[in-house]
Amino acid sequence: MPPDQHQNNNSSNNGSAATSTAILDDAPDSAISYTDAIDYWTGVPATVDGVLGGFGNTSLPRTDVRGSLQFIRSVRRKVPAFDEIGKGTALKRGCDIGAGIGRVTRDVLAQVCDKVDLVEPVLPFADQIEVELSRANVLDKLGTIYRVGMQDFYPEKKSYWFIWCQWCVGQLKDEDLVKFLMRCAEAVVDGGLIFVKENNTSTDEDEFDSTDSSVTRSDSSFRSLFHMAGLELLVTEIQQGLPAGLYPVRSYALRPFNYS
Repeated sequence: MPPDQHQNNNSSNNGSAATSTAILDDAPDSAISYTDAIDYWTGVPATVDGVLGGFGNTSLPRTDVRGSLQFIRSVRRKVPAFDEIGKGTALKRGCDIGAGIGRVTRDVLAQVCDKVDLVEPVLPFADQIEVELSRANVLDKLGTIYRVGMQDFYPEKKSYWFIWCQWCVGQLKDEDLVKFLMRCAEAVVDGGLIFVKENNTSTDEDEFDSTDSSVTRSDSSFRSLFHMAGLELLVTEIQQGLPAGLYPVRSYALRPFNYS
């Protein structure tokens, strides 16, 4: 689910092909088809431009990376328990959800983690990950590549410093997203966090995109789903500096409510 363009007539364009976005009478997430989503993304080139919906050759990749690294630094300043893990000597393992070709791991997570596991169900994308990490001389940071969808990913408990989900959870139905986030809550170590970086609608309505069978959620919808999953919102920021016309992109840092 790339950073789509947003228009007031509820249509969007991902830069390579026209897309149809509509607010449905029923819950928008009910129209999501995991099979249709995989079919769509399997036909997309396994390149940065492909996974970013035609924005790979704009200022977006660099701006996105800079914003993500700044957000992680901001969270470390504001959440001492999370920062203490980062300063410690224990292996700092991250997990990149909906990893695509490994762009976020290559440019962001490899700079702050010792090892990164990646979850990506689109096989041509998953097959490109080692190539991308090798080109950037960060192949030593590669952990395990899980070639499964988020709805089928069951991580080991208390195994990650943090889990990073970017431009991917819109592919999940609400119920499956809550269940996935609950599993993530069990997968982070004490003091570990879950990061979600996603498009937001400009209203309180969620919007279904039939092109890749995904939903763009409102900020209020995300907050409600996080609460249902037992997650406390610690820090949130809007990504600045993206090309004009895109949906707002918001980052969330989350911690299990039962953290003591």
